[in-house]
Amino acid sequence: MKTLVIATTNRGKLHEILQILGPDICLKSLADFPNAPEVIEDGDTFEANAIKKASIIAEHTGLPTLADDSGLEVDALNGAPGIYSARFSGENATDSSNNTKLLCLLENTPDDQRTARFRCAIAIVSADGTVQTTEAAWEGRILRSPRGEHGFGYDPLFLIPDQNCTSAELPPEQKNRLSHRGQALRAAKPLLLNVLEQIPE
Repeated sequence: MKTLVIATTNRGKLHEILQILGPDICLKSLADFPNAPEVIEDGDTFEANAIKKASIIAEHTGLPTLADDSGLEVDALNGAPGIYSARFSGENATDSSNNTKLLCLLENTPDDQRTARFRCAIAIVSADGTVQTTEAAWEGRILRSPRGEHGFGYDPLFLIPDQNCTSAELPPEQKNRLSHRGQALRAAKPLLLNVLEQIPE
């Protein structure tokens, strides 16, 4: 079985990727490489951050690597938190503190102006350093209070209008079918399989 490194320590994200890519690939995360360098995500786009992460980890491990960078873009906040989504509320941000800050900033924003999207960029870097990318977005709206027990991050506040529920209320299989990461991963899967096919047995 061919091995792919997922450049993340986020268990929720890793679980989503596992479900979408299926059992035919041996997935390793950064937890399997405790000496891997810490990657500073200082790019100005999701794609730049994903490419940087995947490139550095692929070079360190000698294995093809997939990295994603994703986040929430809120129109009323001029696209914030954007690439700063994970650390929106500061250096020691948690999902809860990020959601609280978002709700505070949008407190006086009317419901019809709370449009937002999740965006995901994926980079696949081969062992030889070849880079391929995909990107996808998932449109929605920010609620005034959280709903749902699934998912992570901003999922409890992100309403999908045509489903009339939040991302955190969707069963995992349905979320993976609809989400920004699910869309980007499905687009990346044929690229990924082609990369893995080039690896000698």
